[in-house]
Amino acid sequence: MSHTKYKPYPVVKNIQREWPSRQITHAPIYCSVDLRDGNQALQNPLGVEQKIEYFKTLVGMGFKHIEISYPSASDTDFEFTKRIIEEAIAPEDVWLQVLIPARRELIERSVEAMRGAKKAIFHLYNPTSEFQRKNVFFKSDEEIIAMAVEGAKALKELTANFEGEVMFEYTPESFSQTDLEFAVAICNAVVTEFAPTEKNKMIINLANTMEACTPNIYADRVEWMCKNLKNREAVIVSVHPHNDRGTAVASAEMAMLAGADRVEGTLFGNGERAGNLDLVTLAFNVYSQGIDPKLNLSHIDEVKEFVEHVTEIETHIRHPYAGEMIFTAFSGGHQDAIKKGLDKHRADNNAHWEVPYLPIDPKDIKRGYEKVVRINSQSGKGGAAFVIASNTGISMDKNEQIEFGKKVKERADSSGRELTSSEIVSLYYDWSSSR
Repeated sequence: MSHTKYKPYPVVKNIQREWPSRQITHAPIYCSVDLRDGNQALQNPLGVEQKIEYFKTLVGMGFKHIEISYPSASDTDFEFTKRIIEEAIAPEDVWLQVLIPARRELIERSVEAMRGAKKAIFHLYNPTSEFQRKNVFFKSDEEIIAMAVEGAKALKELTANFEGEVMFEYTPESFSQTDLEFAVAICNAVVTEFAPTEKNKMIINLANTMEACTPNIYADRVEWMCKNLKNREAVIVSVHPHNDRGTAVASAEMAMLAGADRVEGTLFGNGERAGNLDLVTLAFNVYSQGIDPKLNLSHIDEVKEFVEHVTEIETHIRHPYAGEMIFTAFSGGHQDAIKKGLDKHRADNNAHWEVPYLPIDPKDIKRGYEKVVRINSQSGKGGAAFVIASNTGISMDKNEQIEFGKKVKERADSSGRELTSSEIVSLYYDWSSSR
């Protein structure tokens, strides 16, 4: 290994940044790209019936923007798109989004796939990084801009008689590796061509196609773009963070502070390489700050089970908010604080959630408190008392907790494993009757 082969990501110079002093006050527009970006990253891509069930799951969660396919890439995607529309599977308030390279014949195919859609987002893109411009396409900056503008012209022409509502989206596909002056030049050229208005907006999507910088630099780039985009009041600024550095959620949140109106991502972060932005974590982060997340998260365990089944990817037990053990404490100190926090919360009938070590109330996602405290050799008296109170309704005094806690710890130490609730209750009755 040699760190000297890598260069630090350039910072944004001469920016009067405002985002650090802002606070998130409302949920973004969410766009799920599970059925396109997420699906293309699966070892076994989804079949049509699976995609339909997945689409219905996303609708049930409240998504209003759903990227359903890349219809010019395969007959499967084309036919799936047609089926969603012809069978009226999408509610009338849901925007169907398709990804399209900036090539006329592929635009034609994509528009044909979307005929009949009530609300259609045509998502145009072309690569923009300096490396791709010079070493993949062998084109000048002017030629790359012309490629994007010609694509926009073709898209406008081919959707001129489209019966449903139309919204245009443009992505400088490798924004994260594109110098800002060129990024804003190509985006402004496309904005000029599409000529959006405040009533009929378009989307500019600033993709962290490969996450290469810290979230604060990404936020600087987004704020700089927001301040330099033409016709900003008619543009929905969107971000599409990938998770190569493990900071996609932070990048999205800072981008929102920097002016982003919309985020693209997937459920539980499925996607290329280290994945896309995890929309579940982002939405729960919003929710945990007392803000309406604008998604239905209450049945997230059912959603997780479905997604695991169709994608064949298990959700890590420590996954934020949705992991199997995210609300579980084995540590004696944590257990004691949780028990006292829940007791205080109930006694005060507190309107606000302030229980140590539990970022949200487990009952918000239909989980009970019985799995919050689990007992092994690391646990203490508070944990044992919590289990007894939860399973029998018996509250022990302080001395009883200390004495019984020793018995539980001895049993856990000797067994070398976690003790079940029934074992602890049985041990309690044996201990209680022998006193």
